[in-house]
Amino acid sequence: SGDLAPLAHLALTMIGEGEARLGDGPVRPSAEVLAEAGIAPLVLEAKEGLALINGTQYMAALGTLALLEAERLCTAADIAGAMSLEALKGSSTPFDARLHEARPHPGQKLVAENLRRLLAESDIAESHKGCGKVQDAYSLRCMPQVHGASRDALSWVRAVLEREVDSVTDNPSVFTDRGETEILSGGNFHGQPLALALDLAAMAVAELANISERRVEQLVNPALSTGLTPFLAAGSGLHSGFMIAQVASASLVSENKVLCHPASVDSIPSSAGKEDHVSMGSVSAKKLLSVVDNVRNALAIEIMTAAAGLDQRAPLVPSKGVRVALERVRSVVLPMTEDRPLYKDIAAVADLLHSRDLAGAVEAAVGRLA
Repeated sequence: SGDLAPLAHLALTMIGEGEARLGDGPVRPSAEVLAEAGIAPLVLEAKEGLALINGTQYMAALGTLALLEAERLCTAADIAGAMSLEALKGSSTPFDARLHEARPHPGQKLVAENLRRLLAESDIAESHKGCGKVQDAYSLRCMPQVHGASRDALSWVRAVLEREVDSVTDNPSVFTDRGETEILSGGNFHGQPLALALDLAAMAVAELANISERRVEQLVNPALSTGLTPFLAAGSGLHSGFMIAQVASASLVSENKVLCHPASVDSIPSSAGKEDHVSMGSVSAKKLLSVVDNVRNALAIEIMTAAAGLDQRAPLVPSKGVRVALERVRSVVLPMTEDRPLYKDIAAVADLLHSRDLAGAVEAAVGRLA
């Protein structure tokens, strides 16, 4: 399954052996940590030790944590995209419900609906209504199709994980349904159902950052940004603005391309050839967590960059949803009037995404987002 070794380490702590830490404290003998927490070590009965270590609990737990964060980032990506579209004086026409009824993928329809809510009542949109620009770049125009495809993939992954965490995945299994006790040896410990799903989840959530970085390019490139300063710098020549922020985003996106190589295509035999095919699902789960972290930071960079673009559009007022998002961002990140290190600002906005604080503020203004 790939979970035997990590689950064994976890199980050691549960029985008072091995090592553990309490909160952010140091690593200590598990018996000390359990005693300090007021938890008695487990006394295992027959088969319980095997059940604790022979299953898919590790990859399922890590995968579930990563999925929940990926789902939060889907909403964050829609907010980020709406902010960028307003800053770039883009069109909301591609989000007309009729277009998405004509190609009714569920995620696509949800994203289009989110964007319609986020972009409603915009003075910026009114200011360029009927202008000569017919079509925006794909990274703006195709947000429902791209963000939506990621949502649909993650929806399938959620179904797999929900099924898995309610399943019996140790071996052997004990049955008493036929009037007698039967011990059946099978293969429910094999992590392939999760490995494939978690590899797909990595690709799906990584696309949110891929398209986000392209929107950042639109914002910082004066040939594409419809009147914004080069790199959104406060003063041309003296300051570099968000030039290096885009470089950071591009780096995160490129790292994700490596991390998205599927672990599930690999296998290596062990146990004298008895375990001759394994899922590598625990690797899929661990790298998915890394992909999610990178996507969160990439979206934070886009949101900061879009906020700078929106500041330059003043006195034009963005849509209600985008305005609230901008205000919430500005409560933790001040406008960049001159070059400064941005790592603390990126972390502050990333925290707004992780806590769902930004989404909550926007939803209070425009209603629940999908």
